Amino acid sequence: MRNLYVTLSFVMVSGMLSAQNQYTKTADKLFDRYEYVDAAKEYLKLAEGSKADNYVYKQLAESYYNVFNTKEAVKWYAKVVEQKQEAETYYKYAQMLKAEGNFKEADKQMQQFAQLAPNDQRAKTFVSNPNYLPELKGQTKLYDIAKSDVSSDKTDFGAVLTNDNNVYFASARNTSKRNSNFNDEPYLDIYKATYNANGTISDAVAVDNLNTRWHDGPASITNDGNTMYYGSESFNEKEFTKDKAKNSKFGKIYLYKATKEGDKWANSKPLPFNNKEYDVRNPSISKDGKTLYFSSNMPGGFGGEDIWKVSVNGDEYGTPENLGAKVNTEANESFPFITDDNILFFSSNGKTGFGGLDVFKMDLNKGSEAMNVGEPVNTSKDDFAFTYNATKKVGFFSSNRDGVDNIYKADPVCNVQALVRVKDAKTGKVIEGATVLLVDEKQKTVSNQTTALNGETLTGVLCNTAYSAQVSKQGYESGVFEVAKAENEQVVVEALLTPIMPIITEREVILQPIYFEFNKSNITAEGAAELDKLVMVMNEYPNMVIFAKSHTDSRGSDKYNMNLSDRRAKSTVQYLISKGIAKDRISGQGFGESEPKVACKPCTEEQYAQNRRSEFLIVKK
Repeated sequence: MRNLYVTLSFVMVSGMLSAQNQYTKTADKLFDRYEYVDAAKEYLKLAEGSKADNYVYKQLAESYYNVFNTKEAVKWYAKVVEQKQEAETYYKYAQMLKAEGNFKEADKQMQQFAQLAPNDQRAKTFVSNPNYLPELKGQTKLYDIAKSDVSSDKTDFGAVLTNDNNVYFASARNTSKRNSNFNDEPYLDIYKATYNANGTISDAVAVDNLNTRWHDGPASITNDGNTMYYGSESFNEKEFTKDKAKNSKFGKIYLYKATKEGDKWANSKPLPFNNKEYDVRNPSISKDGKTLYFSSNMPGGFGGEDIWKVSVNGDEYGTPENLGAKVNTEANESFPFITDDNILFFSSNGKTGFGGLDVFKMDLNKGSEAMNVGEPVNTSKDDFAFTYNATKKVGFFSSNRDGVDNIYKADPVCNVQALVRVKDAKTGKVIEGATVLLVDEKQKTVSNQTTALNGETLTGVLCNTAYSAQVSKQGYESGVFEVAKAENEQVVVEALLTPIMPIITEREVILQPIYFEFNKSNITAEGAAELDKLVMVMNEYPNMVIFAKSHTDSRGSDKYNMNLSDRRAKSTVQYLISKGIAKDRISGQGFGESEPKVACKPCTEEQYAQNRRSEFLIVKK
């Protein structure tokens, strides 16, 4: 039910009218006059007494919202939304929650807002993420890559580096074998090569005793180097399905286990959970040898090919388990690789990526979400079979970005997180909306961000590299702050900006511009920060009396501009009162477009901006 009371002027709550009534008359009059501080006091009396209802709670919340008292606004909006509200209430509540740093709850309220106002652009922005590709492209680079010299002009993929400097991979380079009807290349064989101290790979040879007349590979080797799991075809076991109409036999990929005898691989055996109805392939064995990861289109998955795992105890195997929705989608997830420290790499064409198969990583220790590893590993082509040797700190992956599956080397880029926290040097309050340019030693900009509600920006930067943060904000003196070199820990920079204090003349107190949102008069975060400086001045001069004048530009009707400027002047006065300034020391009035600073017709945008202003005249000093 969208709103039972949409055509009524009130809502029944516990037998009382949830609307203006005789009890709220005084508070309502103050609210209508934009005297929100006094209005809040009157509503508060009702809220804490027997006359409390949802209307009172909402008016309280709105009063605090209009003077940017976020803590109290949150308190009363929380009571308001216990009953269904119009969309805008949830939106305002969300903004106040964000201002208080409660982003999780703010998102919940934005969801309510989006449900009630799905066509509102704010709602559309919240529920959609159309800029995922720029976000992916903007990720911190995790790896430097280079095409491996072990690649050939035929299919090569699935390279895995063992601790004894052997590289095993699958390749179709054996031209003496018959061709597969899949890609008109020779059937795959498992190859072994040597990983050299300089990072090159040489001496690739086919592995004796394991390769068959069918596809073989890729492989995974246990930590001690004595056991191999690898893929081959079910035809080896004379297991297949027949298609009489096509007069064909169809095999599946099976997993096999082999052990080392001296320098040779032997004792190859198929695993017991192979099945001629589905593929079981792309193995990766854990460091302790007790868990085998693989991909399969076996029943019980999410669709397509999924990542599975099975427990291993010698030659005994448990029941395969699907890794679940954090990894698998209705599309294809394949080529799992588990590192020694329990990081799972896999490829997917069902998760948000650049196109084709993309490589993802996931920390199984933390149960975190899968992360796209970004460029340059991932492209619009298929990028897959990522493996990583944690001891030697080197990875390999495969890609068809050049038209054929090749093997690439991936060297991790050492990154740390640089957190810049911007604060007011006098009050210690965090500053939202400050611009933070992070530049390297050559003055090249590596990041251009705006601080969030918590006053922070977070940027991935290179290890052992010095940077500087150039920080600026309207109403503050700009500053440059050193970002120290770091390797293992997050580097934190406290950027303290000195506020540009008001200029006090004999006639007025000159502040930075007080900005309002279009067609609105509530005090914004930026406006509050500037008005706080006037509060400081008036506290320093306890006898000072101020008259606030609000002006608009000449766009809009005279009446409209006069009313808007008057509402803004009154909101300004109410804000100062809410900060402890006595009523008899502050007053205000709107003058619309009647007193332009610059006489112009027509006006430039700069001239319009000069005419939209607030003035704070000194009545008594």
